[in-house]
Amino acid sequence: MSVLPKLSALRWLLLSGLALAAGNALATEGGAGRPITGQIINPMAGIVPPAPGEVFATVSSIYYDGSLGGSKQLPLGNTVVTNVDMKVAYNYLGLSYIWKTAPSAWSYASGIVLPFQYTDISGSVTGSAGLLNRSGSDSSTQMADILFVPLAIGYHFSKTEHMALSLQFYAPTGSYDANRLANAGQNTWTFMPSLAYTRILPESDIELSGTWGLEFYSPNSDTHYHNGAITTLDLTAIKRFPSGWGGGAVFGWIQQISDDTGGLANEIGGNRGRTLGLGPILTWQGKAGSTPVSASLRWVSEFDVANRPRGNGFQLNATGQF
Repeated sequence: MSVLPKLSALRWLLLSGLALAAGNALATEGGAGRPITGQIINPMAGIVPPAPGEVFATVSSIYYDGSLGGSKQLPLGNTVVTNVDMKVAYNYLGLSYIWKTAPSAWSYASGIVLPFQYTDISGSVTGSAGLLNRSGSDSSTQMADILFVPLAIGYHFSKTEHMALSLQFYAPTGSYDANRLANAGQNTWTFMPSLAYTRILPESDIELSGTWGLEFYSPNSDTHYHNGAITTLDLTAIKRFPSGWGGGAVFGWIQQISDDTGGLANEIGGNRGRTLGLGPILTWQGKAGSTPVSASLRWVSEFDVANRPRGNGFQLNATGQF
């Protein structure tokens, strides 16, 4: 197969995170799973850019505001909480490196995401083991778990059709205390294979992208809670204009496919969750001085939610190529 023709650097910037889409906040043990609905995918998600030796840096901020009302029980560390309200601000720096290889239809990358998180949670505490705030509310600003992307493999069918497979995992490096409601870390290893696809329609300058992934959690050694496996599907459709601006829609689906076990899961049940989300996305591409830059802003509103908090997620990110 012939080598993929070069596209502009600005186009490649729109892949920003590929596997570095770290839209994650709370564990299944916290009712939400690592993913936030519709926040995993980035524009041009199926492209590992054929830019050997290049480094892409992404700065992103994700804000989620959700609640789990009524008598529904949510396990948080050593505590069971009902009538939960949560606010999470997840901020990260993502770095990805494109490996130097001979020109071909294949490209390879590795990356890392360094996260920092603010968490605010309140609710009615029905069980406690030394909870720091007996009123049933807690907040923290802490380092979260680091995301490692050992390898992302891209295949370019043509200059308009691309696919990427990534292998990534979270390490339990973030701050965690089983007696707190608000934790940035989750005290679990999480392994996340994912597959992404991008199709570009050049006549109308429309991009169609999708990502599908699985998440497998290790048991929490402090609470003995073992999160069930989760599958995720995110889709985007974006129309771009000569001015550099673009707009479209984002769809997200999160489905827990196996029960939680161990710890408090044995008392409150398997807690399988599901949520759908839909919202708009706005993109821009241009330059900051001589550096090509891309940015995007999205809002995803959740609906058809079961056994998970329901709310709204917002994401603002910017990527530069070096």
